[in-house]
Amino acid sequence: MYKILTVKDRVRVAPSKFKDNLDESIRESIIKEYENKLLDNNRFIICLTDVINVGEGRIVPGDGAVYYETTFKILIYTPLIKEIVEGEITEITDFGAFVRIGPIEGFVHMSQVMDDYVSFSKTKSLAGKESKKTLIIGDYVRARVIAISMKSLKDAKIGLTMRQSGLGKLDWISAEKKETKGAEKKEVKAEAKKK
Repeated sequence: MYKILTVKDRVRVAPSKFKDNLDESIRESIIKEYENKLLDNNRFIICLTDVINVGEGRIVPGDGAVYYETTFKILIYTPLIKEIVEGEITEITDFGAFVRIGPIEGFVHMSQVMDDYVSFSKTKSLAGKESKKTLIIGDYVRARVIAISMKSLKDAKIGLTMRQSGLGKLDWISAEKKETKGAEKKEVKAEAKKK
């Protein structure tokens, strides 16, 4: 889930930045301090969206920098269990597929790709034995978050499944919708003939 948070913090502007524009120096300091950081509760800071207010600066003895009470907004991403996400397949291995879901990657294990026996091909694709559905790098998919482990940004792990109704490769979902609509139309026509 994406959210915009309003944050109030002291922003450090180094002495080397005193000659630069204050607003730009503040923005650069916030970006350096906050962007691409993992917070508590599995929250990941994506970017600074706006600087709302910059207060008066205070010099800290022995540091030489100026600290400004600043209010700003940041965009964060928090993966949630059972959340539906969409992303692009970035890598396929003999044990599953990696999916880029916004700022991080999730993983779909072979057993969670589809309700079919799935095999790995030397061409770096996954294929269903009965359904003949294939998954390759660059495909867009819809999945559900089933596991989260974000102890550090480098070791972030998001487990995904595509085995539920309405999930999978976007092309598969479109084809299923067309089949369902076609079947519904046939039922309506059959009911109309009975009357």
